[in-house]
Amino acid sequence: MTALQGIRVLELGQFIAGPYCAQVLGDHGAEVIKVERPGTGDAMRLWGVHHGDGPPMWWPVIGRNKKSVAVDLKSDQGKALVRRLALSCDVIVENFRPGTLERLGLAPDELLAERPGLVVARISGFGQTGPYRQRAGFGGVAEAMGGLRFLTGEPERPPVRVGLAIGDTLAGLFTAFGVLAALRQRDLTGRGQVVDTGLTDAVVAVLESVLSEYGSSGAVRRRSGNTLPGIAPSNIYPTRDERWVVIGANADGPFQRLCEAMGVPELARDPRLEGHEGRGRHQQELDELIATWTEQRSLAEILAVLEAAGVPAGPVNSAADVAGDPHFRERGTVLEVESEMGRLLMQGVVPRLTGTPGSVRWAGPPLGAHTEAVLRDALGLDATAIGELADRHVVELGPTSW
Repeated sequence: MTALQGIRVLELGQFIAGPYCAQVLGDHGAEVIKVERPGTGDAMRLWGVHHGDGPPMWWPVIGRNKKSVAVDLKSDQGKALVRRLALSCDVIVENFRPGTLERLGLAPDELLAERPGLVVARISGFGQTGPYRQRAGFGGVAEAMGGLRFLTGEPERPPVRVGLAIGDTLAGLFTAFGVLAALRQRDLTGRGQVVDTGLTDAVVAVLESVLSEYGSSGAVRRRSGNTLPGIAPSNIYPTRDERWVVIGANADGPFQRLCEAMGVPELARDPRLEGHEGRGRHQQELDELIATWTEQRSLAEILAVLEAAGVPAGPVNSAADVAGDPHFRERGTVLEVESEMGRLLMQGVVPRLTGTPGSVRWAGPPLGAHTEAVLRDALGLDATAIGELADRHVVELGPTSW
């Protein structure tokens, strides 16, 4: 058993937010049918670093646990097929610009009239309502407009990108949560509904107390690099072997233990550094003292000392470091998955459920690999009918040997 066994999801759209939402649902056992454009497929098939002379590496991750069905949505027959598929599903996930689903003959109110228990999850740049609803919006734009980019980077430097498509991923996660909430409500009432997520909504939702700080006092939080203004010590510090270590000792107990580990227990008794406010006022001084201590020691030495002392600390890891970490391997946070390109390294399933654990059952499949099986099993089409659709280029049949 898996948590979402028996739930069928139709994934429409491309790029990151919608596909990531469906990836999360698929990781926990939902049957995800991904509709792709014949010939080229999802744009994510072309993104990322290439595997030698082979395809890029993003698709095997974001396409994992999904069935690829290649259908021409520009044709009337293709639209009719996808509508039939939609009415066989529990959930639709789409990330088109508002109005596109309606133009495809998949208006949520019409689908819900025929299938009242359907959940339609809609992700767009700015949501389905509001004055910006028709604007094109990618994750980077949402990160900027939602206030995240303003906070990212060094104080005297321009705002910088986080390094990942975090706006899209947040929207995908929030939408997956919305889908689960809507399915729970359907269990109680039998009625489905629309889940509406804007990329900007998702970014604003994780702003912690930024808005409250401004609303109550006019304070505008600004870029602070690796520090948390007024919260100390909490920073990254250099090591003798040219690595970086994060140390978070910004509470009375951890700070006292850090001072003892550094061989300066009297520092914890300094009245100037008493309590959260005192340490915050002397943040720069503390950071300089700690950096002087760390840069005289290797990363391994620092981590060993701080672990023994019970001080929160960890290395700033690269992809190579994450891949080789035994803790991540044992927990399945990092795993290897068989694919048409051989064994691929990728991240595991989060969160872990003890009774109905999720899994990565297969990496992102070749384009159209499941077209024939899905049309046969979900819609009851026979081989002749499917062959005729393929001959008319309404659908594309992928490699049967996959």
